[in-house]
Amino acid sequence: MTRPTIKTVAAAAGVSTATVSYVLAGRTNGQGSGISSETSRRVHEAAHRLGYRANQAARAIRTGKSNLMLLSLTMLSDPWSLSVSRAVGAAVADAGITPMILADTDWRVAIPRQGADVIFIDDAGRPGDAELLAELARTNSLVVFSETLDPNGFDVIRSMSGSSLAAAMDHLTARHARVAFLAAASSVRTPAPARYKAYLDGLARAGQPLRPELIATFDGDEQNAYAAAVELLSSPEPPTAIFAISDYAAIAAIHAAQRLRLGVPDDLTVIGVGNTVQGETMVPSLSSAGPLGFFSGLADFLVERAHDPGAPPRVLEFPWQLLLRDSAPAHSGVRNTP
Repeated sequence: MTRPTIKTVAAAAGVSTATVSYVLAGRTNGQGSGISSETSRRVHEAAHRLGYRANQAARAIRTGKSNLMLLSLTMLSDPWSLSVSRAVGAAVADAGITPMILADTDWRVAIPRQGADVIFIDDAGRPGDAELLAELARTNSLVVFSETLDPNGFDVIRSMSGSSLAAAMDHLTARHARVAFLAAASSVRTPAPARYKAYLDGLARAGQPLRPELIATFDGDEQNAYAAAVELLSSPEPPTAIFAISDYAAIAAIHAAQRLRLGVPDDLTVIGVGNTVQGETMVPSLSSAGPLGFFSGLADFLVERAHDPGAPPRVLEFPWQLLLRDSAPAHSGVRNTP
């Protein structure tokens, strides 16, 4: 069978080859393209029906663009990372962009060897990262997830927790006198990082003492979080509520409770951080403090940046809310809180 070409698609859609090229490159979203949504629909339908696939190598030589998007994700098994990759996959489906994932690898070493139209980095908190990113941004289009960095040749995505972490703790301490904190070991230190500080401040507001035995830490991934949660819930005086540092730690806590035949939320109330798709869709659904529309918004921005890498760098902020679901349902008269 002869491989369909851009001319074949143009003939099937009743448009010019230039229009097909423009549409399949994903450049019809902005003003001034002159291409209607109906025309774009016909082109995409024709390309799908004919099984057309763009010759990415030829396009890269012609345009100087690779049509590749690189996602540097620190821990791919984390529901947060999975939510990012799934949202990006949906966003690039019709944009002529191929996403690649750099998983569980140090971007500081790998990125200088990569060629992509846009690179997303989810972890930039080490000393010297700001300077390294500014250097890499001279030859790469970078989008960096950070609550502290400012744009310096690269874009910054900020997920602003605001008062939602405090609201999560207040929700738990209103009904529970033994609220545990489940966190990565590196997150419990002095001075206290934001999520640990939210836990400490929440106890103080409720007039509850800090009990060291209710702070459970783990190293690494969700398996270690699960083991820490099992040990915590098997103690002589277990907590009746858990504030987890992330959704994946909260999900691990729920699985640990189920193994120990504890009901959620009747025997154990759980709130995570991140508002991931996996947390929202699991049974019981996970209550979480996190941003609404973050993953789709991030994916759309990455596509936008891939098509326009020369635009001035900027900060894109996503405010948080406390989303109360099955694992920590709303109290009487209490609603989801911004």
